[in-house]
Amino acid sequence: MLQGKGGVGKSLCSAFLAQFLNSVRDTPTTCIDTDPNNQTFCGYAGLNVSPVSLLDGPRVNERRFDELMERLLTESGTFVIDNGSSSFLPLSNYLVENQAFSMLRGAGRQIFIHTVVTGGQALVDTMSGFNALGRNMAEGSDMVVWVNEFFGPIERDGKNFAEMRAYKENASKVRGVVRIPRRNPDTFGRDVEAMAAQRLTFEQVDADPRFSIMSKQRLRTIQRELFMQLTELDF
Repeated sequence: MLQGKGGVGKSLCSAFLAQFLNSVRDTPTTCIDTDPNNQTFCGYAGLNVSPVSLLDGPRVNERRFDELMERLLTESGTFVIDNGSSSFLPLSNYLVENQAFSMLRGAGRQIFIHTVVTGGQALVDTMSGFNALGRNMAEGSDMVVWVNEFFGPIERDGKNFAEMRAYKENASKVRGVVRIPRRNPDTFGRDVEAMAAQRLTFEQVDADPRFSIMSKQRLRTIQRELFMQLTELDF
């Protein structure tokens, strides 16, 4: 999960993705948090997320990504890696300079690059992050774009996401789009905020007496719709 803009829902989307994969795979998904400053993904106790330490003093040491590559090349199974905004450029540079994708594909690994595009004030920054990723990806890469409308519609100059220049230039590299629609902020919005703030999975919410019957129903609706979209991507 790569995006240079912070606070746009990367960790939440990583948690959604991991839960989906756990629901369709026979073995648990290995979850890794590489955010050097705010390891939000690690807060999801139900997903057993492990951190990768990237800081060497105050700076990100790109050599620390070697540990991550070692695991990806030697361990079996499915991985979900949540990367922080502060390590977006270091990891992007590392992947390109070390020909990491070629190594992983050569080892029989299938790679999906996920990114988040969000509406509101972060639209321009997240579209720039998506575009930067697309430019660095080889033709035929499997990118998955999470279109997060929580902060507002993905629209600019009368164009929606699929009509924007950045998408058109990178469309051949996009495996699919997962849409998180904007819903009623007083009901669905508050339920998602509560779940995210407490770093809970859908399964944990279902068993949590602090969530009302209707809150659980709304969150099940979100889960069902997200998982349906992810199923259609055929991972």
